[in-house]
Amino acid sequence: MDDNKRRRGLRSQSTSDGDFSGTNNNSEKLKSIPKYISKQQKCHIGRISLFSTASGFDDYRGFLNLGLVLLVISNARTFLENLLSYGILVNPVQWVEAVVQNPHSWPNLLLCIGSNFFIFNCFQVQRFVAKNQISLKVGALLQVLNLIAMIALPPYQILRQEANPFGALWSCGVYVILFMKLWSYAQTNYWYHQEYLQSFKKPRQKGPGGLQRTKSMPAGAMQTITENTDSSDIKVSYPLNLSYRNMYYFIFAPTLCYEVNYPRNASIDTKFLSRRFLEMFLLIQVELALTQQWIVPVLQRAIPPMQEKNFSRVVERLLRLSIPNHFIWLIFFYCFFHSFLNVLAEVMRFADREFYRDWWNSETIEYFWKAWNIPVHKWCVRHLYKPLVRGHWPKIYAQTCVFALSAFFHEYLVTVPLQRIRFWAALAMLMQVPLSYMTAFVTKRFSPVMGNMMVWVSLIIGQPLTILLYVYDYYASQVVPTGNST
Repeated sequence: MDDNKRRRGLRSQSTSDGDFSGTNNNSEKLKSIPKYISKQQKCHIGRISLFSTASGFDDYRGFLNLGLVLLVISNARTFLENLLSYGILVNPVQWVEAVVQNPHSWPNLLLCIGSNFFIFNCFQVQRFVAKNQISLKVGALLQVLNLIAMIALPPYQILRQEANPFGALWSCGVYVILFMKLWSYAQTNYWYHQEYLQSFKKPRQKGPGGLQRTKSMPAGAMQTITENTDSSDIKVSYPLNLSYRNMYYFIFAPTLCYEVNYPRNASIDTKFLSRRFLEMFLLIQVELALTQQWIVPVLQRAIPPMQEKNFSRVVERLLRLSIPNHFIWLIFFYCFFHSFLNVLAEVMRFADREFYRDWWNSETIEYFWKAWNIPVHKWCVRHLYKPLVRGHWPKIYAQTCVFALSAFFHEYLVTVPLQRIRFWAALAMLMQVPLSYMTAFVTKRFSPVMGNMMVWVSLIIGQPLTILLYVYDYYASQVVPTGNST
């Protein structure tokens, strides 16, 4: 107790001496120096060093700026070394030629266009259920079969025609997103239909919350009301939501969770939209340039050490790959989750713009997976985790199912384009379960800072390691048999 009082006394003296005052914030303290020499020519008084915990000092912005400067200098040196070693490899025309001149790229475009067939099937099944032409169980069975057929079509088409890996990745990504959207559309309308049957004998809701045509209303009255009312104010209820307009709004909206009514903005902000478009264009060019100039050479030079099983050289190539790979991942995150999704939201006047949270402050892997991709997190909780928990599944089993489905889709997005079944991506996802417990333990036992550092290390090292494995395996299967080794 006496020791604590002594520290508080020293702290009050050190902050009250000279130009310091007890009400000044840390930034003011940082920029001011006490008048060490008093009128009595005394220059010493009881004070505590700033790095001591008892000082209460916590403003280290200068060190953060130092870290940024060192990061810029270090990567500038690496970039200059890359230019001296390989020259300028950036060629924007090469990406266009790879798509236009390669005939195997076009089947992926046909796959995306053909996805409308499954959208039509999903929509028609819901209409049949709403009209009581088929039962809920039969409708659910048809929806499951439609989803299975949809997710199985890209592997069949890509493996049969040996499509370009980059185009195949794009088409597989479209089908994964569409799979989750149609799942949400079918399951949500299933819930709506159950509620509709339960309240079927109740009188219809009146007012702006339930705009419906009654039997006594003239045929043109509903159209007149609709034309004179802002579309963002019109609230639709089941089964009036079963229209192609409502369906395709959801398909193109920046969300994976279906609802009858979404929050809408009154108008489109053209300045905001223009900024996001410009960001998208510039960041895509930067990503392509970094891939050609930095990623491809490192991957090419990483193949011989892996063939020779030179462990030290493989680790060196892994570390070389980790920095540019992480830069590209960060750029992709901003370009997709901020620029692209905000462009979609602005064009469609979609008001819910929470596409991510502060994942960079994640102290555990669990929080990272919840925060970095909010649309997927919402979908997993709403359509998989919560239904399993309501079905009396233990929470740990429900969480395992979520990670298992995520592992399947990660493996799907790698295995199908590369046409190599190795399960490394799935294994990396499943490893997130024990890693989440490890980061939680470190955060509670030691400090949140160490937990955050563990999250960053797993992101910086884990991704390039998986990429190296798949690239080497793809190289060994495609290049070595033809005798075109580098």
